[in-house]
Amino acid sequence: MTQSRKLKKTIRARARKTGERYTAARRMVLKRRALATPVSAALKARETRVVERTGHGWQHWFSVLDRFGAEEKGHTAAARHVAEDHGVDGWYSQLITVEYERARGLRAANQRLSGEYEVSVSKVLKAPVGAVAKALRDSKAGWAAALDPELRSGFQAALAGAKGLRERGRGGATMRFKSAGGVSVALYLDPKPNGRSQLVAQNMKLAGPAGVERLRSDWKKAFAALDRQLEP
Repeated sequence: MTQSRKLKKTIRARARKTGERYTAARRMVLKRRALATPVSAALKARETRVVERTGHGWQHWFSVLDRFGAEEKGHTAAARHVAEDHGVDGWYSQLITVEYERARGLRAANQRLSGEYEVSVSKVLKAPVGAVAKALRDSKAGWAAALDPELRSGFQAALAGAKGLRERGRGGATMRFKSAGGVSVALYLDPKPNGRSQLVAQNMKLAGPAGVERLRSDWKKAFAALDRQLEP
């Protein structure tokens, strides 16, 4: 049973029990559910920025989408409601709607609108961009052994290709490649203060949540090995 069907069943059950009209029963069910669903610690950490840009926190926006009937009307209509009827910037209206869907069990963590999954892994390394780029270009370096064979093969093929690791603005570098299994990866390397750098691996087009945890683990091990390799 989908979440929206469960919600309707709960509302109808309350209406039968209390004699309320469907709309009144729905309002009370949503109010109780909002009170019973605390905002996660991860969302709380991001709430200040949301309040600055939209004027309200997560609970307010989740209640707005509950009243709108976002579960039944779908993502596009819900995001448009937040943007057009409440004057929220397009990017933040999407963010609010996605986090609402996750909080209400309509979307899994790391799941995109397409149904595909993605995961990003980052690490601040104790070496400047130039040293990290040199280590990345060494496709036989030990750090890459932590990646699964398909991912490692795609990485090595991209290094040998015409594009490889390319420079980008503000002294950073970027690289894109695909594994034989269809996973699309974007690497971003950027300078950090005190001679350090940050490396991010964004993994896209994953088929399911199992791939999220596997890739998260692989890249964490690879980045840790790379950091050790860069030690003087």
